[in-house]
Amino acid sequence: MPEVRLVGPNGEQVGIVSIGDALKLAQESDLDLVEVAATARPPVCKLMDYGKFKYESAMKAREARRNQAYTIIKEIKLRPKIDPHDYETKKGHVVRFLKAGDKVKVTIMFRGREQSRPELGFRLLQRLAEDVTELGFVESQPKQDGRNMIMVIGPHKKKAEAKAEKAAAKARHDENPSGDNSPTADETHVNDEVSVNGAVAAPQE
Repeated sequence: MPEVRLVGPNGEQVGIVSIGDALKLAQESDLDLVEVAATARPPVCKLMDYGKFKYESAMKAREARRNQAYTIIKEIKLRPKIDPHDYETKKGHVVRFLKAGDKVKVTIMFRGREQSRPELGFRLLQRLAEDVTELGFVESQPKQDGRNMIMVIGPHKKKAEAKAEKAAAKARHDENPSGDNSPTADETHVNDEVSVNGAVAAPQE
């Protein structure tokens, strides 16, 4: 009669027994005999409550999905000859996105004769990357794409960490609701040149 390597319900090694004996032990223990390693020689079977096992596995998978964070790619568009005030405004958006754990796609838009001066866009992207170096890093180096130059900045902080910090800040605020609730400069509405480019599921480590 074929044999199996039997594992007890608590992970203990029972040893190599015949399938008949394994089935008998399962019946006596009011448990199921489940094959857990079919390719092993002999195959490995375990005594368990299969219904309970499936339920616990489903709950773990559900919890993992609930804790899964999503990386959002935001986009900021700049002109190579942007004035200082507009630059500070756009930089503020980049800072806010990175603090939230999102990636930022920075696009320099060249028009007319500006296309012959790609170094202007390159220097602007370098300046922006240096200004936000504490919050993010250059994930994709500047590259020309038709009339545009594109660079991607990734956050140092994971999305899950940013969400946890935001929740903690909310809890502190709830405990002290008398604080100033007025929006900061970084929390003001993003203009039409800021858009969500897409969302990619990324389990955080």
